[in-house]
Amino acid sequence: MFETLGLGITPQAASVWFGLMIGLAFGVLAQLTGFCLRRALVGSRAERGAARGVWAMALGVAVIGTQGAVALGLVSFEAHRFAAGSVPVASIILGGLMFGFGTVLARGCLSRLTVLSASGNLRALVAIIVAALAAQAILQGALAPLRLALSAVVVPLDGLPGAGWLWAVVIAGLALLIVIRSQASGAMLLGGALIGALVPLAWIGTGFVLFDEFDPIALQGLAFTGPWADALFWGIAAQVTTAGFGVGLVGGVLLGALAAALGSRQFQIEAFSGAGQMGRSLGGAVLMGLGGVLAGGCTVGAGLAGLPTLGISAIMAFGAVVAGIYAGDAVLARRGANRGMLAAQ
Repeated sequence: MFETLGLGITPQAASVWFGLMIGLAFGVLAQLTGFCLRRALVGSRAERGAARGVWAMALGVAVIGTQGAVALGLVSFEAHRFAAGSVPVASIILGGLMFGFGTVLARGCLSRLTVLSASGNLRALVAIIVAALAAQAILQGALAPLRLALSAVVVPLDGLPGAGWLWAVVIAGLALLIVIRSQASGAMLLGGALIGALVPLAWIGTGFVLFDEFDPIALQGLAFTGPWADALFWGIAAQVTTAGFGVGLVGGVLLGALAAALGSRQFQIEAFSGAGQMGRSLGGAVLMGLGGVLAGGCTVGAGLAGLPTLGISAIMAFGAVVAGIYAGDAVLARRGANRGMLAAQ
């Protein structure tokens, strides 16, 4: 379809601008709604209900929209890595657990930290840079042999049985139950729905609107591990690499979140409170950078955007991330309890 648009630029260049627009919308909405899977799963009791409602609403809309696009023939995931018949189970499970655990240590996944960094949180900004460095190290750096070794452990797995629309209805129905039981306001749920709508929009944009058989670009959706690694590499080596959808997405999220933070008077400079917090944050960032690459996605890439593809790899990765979040929260809670007992003694 791209050749009919007459934009006068290449699909790759157009994907940067498209990613920027998607990122702007995500940044604004995520800042205003506090969109965060960690908060939805293990946040404080006061914030957990509303956060779950927003996340579930986003997922429900993303699933229906994505599978609707598949049914209309606007996008196909047959050649996407999420639909691969040979699943690198060791890499996905280990990576997902690492990412989830790191999310708890850093107090936010990569998408949340990106939004927070734009609102003045220097802790989040430092963590994002460290995570991007770790992701590059295991993608193309000294740790790449580890990734290749783990990726070699594959298991042949077929996709989900039955029709895609049926699974979409089931997932959306479960999400709706969570929404109904949540304490999220109508405005927050609307924001979650709009975030969810960005998922099929990104898939359709890169897989259909910008598709050119003579100059094809990769089918890409909302994600943050790969895009941050790409943005870092492009930022320091723009002469030897080309920006794409991911770089535009990251830039857009930063700009959108900054605008929303300033407009809502939520912009505030924050730094590390001490060495302990810094150590946990940076350790979590390393785990997320490495784990996001090994798992093939983050809470957004494998979760919000991956689950709607109904790919076994995405489902497995998201499950491992969730398990890692709960495990990380349990470990930190136990350490806190032990310290309290020692202090009482």
